[in-house]
Amino acid sequence: MQFISHSVEETEALAARLAPLLHEGAVLALWGGLGAGKTAFVRGLARGLGVRGRVSSPTFTLMHEHFGRLPLYHFDLYRLDEDGLADVGADDWFFGQGICAVEWPGNAGALLPEIRLDIALHEEEGGRRITLEAHGEQYKRIIEELQI
Repeated sequence: MQFISHSVEETEALAARLAPLLHEGAVLALWGGLGAGKTAFVRGLARGLGVRGRVSSPTFTLMHEHFGRLPLYHFDLYRLDEDGLADVGADDWFFGQGICAVEWPGNAGALLPEIRLDIALHEEEGGRRITLEAHGEQYKRIIEELQI
């Protein structure tokens, strides 16, 4: 499924619409280059979960934890590899009680769960193309509900 976003606000609004459809243990893998809108997407997700307060990139801290309807664990793996991620016990979060939003998921290697929702953000002239790809039946249902 693809969306075109013409602004940061539209990117955040899409994520806010997605948030109520998510379940405990959901993993969102956010793919895209620097400045593609990954953190903006997480801000919208947080808003949709009822998180209050500032949501920023956890580039230097690895993970920010936010509390709303469900806990939101926002990872930025830009400076980390699979071994470093294992050392901090990331699999506890990936299979935990909250929702994991993972920027730079390719750096997680084999630790990235196979069952997840991939969200690719690509800058294009005039906006961003946001593509959602389900890996697992529960994520296929979420995408179907988001289309309605």
